Amino acid sequence: MNFLKIIFFSIILLFSNALKSQVSVNVNLGSPPLWGPVGYTEERYYYLPDVEAYYDVESSMFIYFGDGVWLHRSSLPSRYRNYDLYNGYKVVMTGYHGATPYNDFHLHKVKYKKGYNGGHQKTIGNKPGNGNHKSNGPGNSKQNSQQKNNGEGNNNHKSGGNGGSHDGGSKGGSHGGGKGKK
Repeated sequence: MNFLKIIFFSIILLFSNALKSQVSVNVNLGSPPLWGPVGYTEERYYYLPDVEAYYDVESSMFIYFGDGVWLHRSSLPSRYRNYDLYNGYKVVMTGYHGATPYNDFHLHKVKYKKGYNGGHQKTIGNKPGNGNHKSNGPGNSKQNSQQKNNGEGNNNHKSGGNGGSHDGGSKGGSHGGGKGKK
């Protein structure tokens, strides 16, 4: 009888450990990146105007046009290796629930041109090695370092504000860049 109890409890322990492992794996999937804007944990896509690409929070993949097709990759193309995701503006694709945000790329490209900045965005996490410095300029880290060398940058600058809200006229619904006035 004692032997059966030991086997029974061993099986329960084995299954409970397996369930804990499953839960911890699922919790981490689809988390917004640390460079993502604060306040949009439920939104799936960001549009990155400076690099004309999308970021899929659910799959942690960048989506950009290359070789004649839309590519899904874990990183941006090498030509953007110096692009600073923390300082670059992210247009949050609020209200869009499809799987192909690039279907409206022709509209996004016009409405949110390279260099677009809808206002200051606070990121979820701090930029590694740089405290909580945020720039209002494009996400080019080379430009930001030039500003610092010229005395224009301030590593102690913090802001609790978010970018302005943007309403898009495309099929995908409203594309918010942050909380704020319309």
